Amino acid sequence: MAAPRLRGYAGIPARGPRMSFKDHFSGHAAIYREARPHYPPELYAWLAEQAPARALAWDAGCGNGQASVALAAQFARVVGTDPSAAQIANAETHPCVEYRVEPAEQSTLADGSVDLVNVAQALHWFDHARFNAEARRVLKPGGVIAATAYADCSIEPAIDRIKDRLYVDLLDDCWPPERRLLEQGYRTLPFPFEEIAAPAFTMRVVWTLPQFLAYLRSWSATQRYLKARGEDPVAIVAPAMAAAWGEAETPREVRWQFHVRVGRTR
Repeated sequence: MAAPRLRGYAGIPARGPRMSFKDHFSGHAAIYREARPHYPPELYAWLAEQAPARALAWDAGCGNGQASVALAAQFARVVGTDPSAAQIANAETHPCVEYRVEPAEQSTLADGSVDLVNVAQALHWFDHARFNAEARRVLKPGGVIAATAYADCSIEPAIDRIKDRLYVDLLDDCWPPERRLLEQGYRTLPFPFEEIAAPAFTMRVVWTLPQFLAYLRSWSATQRYLKARGEDPVAIVAPAMAAAWGEAETPREVRWQFHVRVGRTR
């Protein structure tokens, strides 16, 4: 894979002290990149229609760049930022996407330069007051901010029961508290923007059993369990999952609870 275009802090004037961040994914960034589902492309087409222009989108907390590349189909230029250098190193490349290793609360973007601020599966990790102020700083007048989140998934009842044994019974004390914000669709978070009603979007993929098990292993709680106990929790449920799934290469549709919160600068 070609190295992504990226900038770090070197040579960039600082706007205050660097921030520490809660890093739950750097240790398995490659697994995360390969195993995560992609966001519905119609979401980004709709967001581009709401933005005042299509010159620049900022993907804050971009992780492996899935949303950054999707945004590049709609915007002339995309800047993806993440404080994890490991995530950026594993990010998907695109000629219109530039990656920067920096926190969402302290970007190097210019004042009033951004048409769309996008946060995909990351808002629950941010310092919300500082990030909201940063989003207001960089957005153009009438610029749009969107936060999306997906939480639990479902396939069919027999498989879901085994997945829930992992998600709830085995990993309950391994999930960080911020997970609850994600499961609530960010509705309890401060959002000082003029809210825009978004249509319903569906997030789904068709996976084989090995692909679904890889996704389960990409969970931060799975990796925390493995590190603490020296045992792969997915391996505990894998035999029962295989029995419920049937032929391992049989494709099955996986669906997620998908939440979208969208606003505009006043």
